[in-house]
Amino acid sequence: MQMATTVNCQPPVTSAPVSRQRRLTIGFLEVLNFAYDAFCSNKLQFTLTSLAMAVGTASVILVATIGLTGKQYALRLLQSIGTNMIYADYQGGAQRIGSTPDPILADDVQAVRLQVPSVVAASPTVALGDRISIRGGKQNDVLVLGVNPEYKTVRNLIVLAGRFFDSEDSAGRNKVSVITQDLANKVFGSSAAAIGQTIKLSGGLPFTVIGVFKESVDTFGQSEIQDDTMLIPYTVIRFFTPNNAVNEVFFSVATPQDVVPATAAIQRILKSRHRPESNYSVQNLTQLLTVAGKIADALTLTLMLVAFITLLVSGIGIMNIMLATVTSRIREIGIRKAIGATNREIRFQFLAEAILISLAGGLAGIVTGLALPYSVRFFTDYRFPISGLSAIIAIVVSSVVGIIFGTVPASRASQLDPVESLRYE
Repeated sequence: MQMATTVNCQPPVTSAPVSRQRRLTIGFLEVLNFAYDAFCSNKLQFTLTSLAMAVGTASVILVATIGLTGKQYALRLLQSIGTNMIYADYQGGAQRIGSTPDPILADDVQAVRLQVPSVVAASPTVALGDRISIRGGKQNDVLVLGVNPEYKTVRNLIVLAGRFFDSEDSAGRNKVSVITQDLANKVFGSSAAAIGQTIKLSGGLPFTVIGVFKESVDTFGQSEIQDDTMLIPYTVIRFFTPNNAVNEVFFSVATPQDVVPATAAIQRILKSRHRPESNYSVQNLTQLLTVAGKIADALTLTLMLVAFITLLVSGIGIMNIMLATVTSRIREIGIRKAIGATNREIRFQFLAEAILISLAGGLAGIVTGLALPYSVRFFTDYRFPISGLSAIIAIVVSSVVGIIFGTVPASRASQLDPVESLRYE
């Protein structure tokens, strides 16, 4: 009796793509193992090279942090002056012979308040130069500014002692004043001692000091407020002026988004109420904020380019150490080629070592660059702005540097002749 045998003529089912993927995975892991072993065998050299890369990477992050901090500080200073502030003054213009000047009037301020709904506060300013008596019988020049009570809000002034005059003082034409901190120290010795004191102008009119103030940002005398400035109600200073012309007008709008349209509306109103040839300047801080931001960004970019040069120098160090490594491992390369390693595998091995060095340094640099700004928070209340994008850029650049500067040594290693490599001593 013959046993029936079944012959399966179909070839065994194999998964070529899976097998190939597995071989690639094993090859990749093998390359990483060789790179790690090489890193461990030359710890000192590779660590010093990684340190240079860490310094460059940390520099990129710290430079970005410094640039953002400087930008934030500058913008904060400008914003403290008043981001919602608009100021207007008379610039003159082409006048006919014998014609009189055409300055801004108090009625213009009222017209703007009525026609521009976004304006929430406004104050005209009238400036007069005068002299007052100080301690020791000496005379001191002082700038007297007549303003509305809203001037404090519009100009974001800080009252150091006492109070600012209010609408009741203005309506009652009370002889009260608010003086700068410098003037208070010069005349009365301190801000607290100035409250309740009397200042007499050259005409003999006495004013009671009810407050001491300073600007939120020191403008170093470049604004309408000087070191020795005395603020009095606008209704009172009108006794000293022949007409209702004003030097400057300050407006405050509800939101920063209203600044630009309100500026155009104020310009249009002033032009419509005066002679066509008269010229009025209506400005705001929006453009200044934009320019300051662009300048800060340009400086940050310039400093980051300098930091990138440090990364390039580190890349040259990586190429140098890898070329030395290839020279010292020629026999190893020959042995690996003799047992079947391809040029591609040799190239990947040395390229992986270069990338490993750069990544190790890059990660260490990122940790250092982020740790320094964060550590400041444990000692001060200031919060440095930290850019996560700078960390991403730094690690990408360090990887690219490792690839670029590791390509030459890797290519040199892969092109070595195996026979000559085995003979190398």
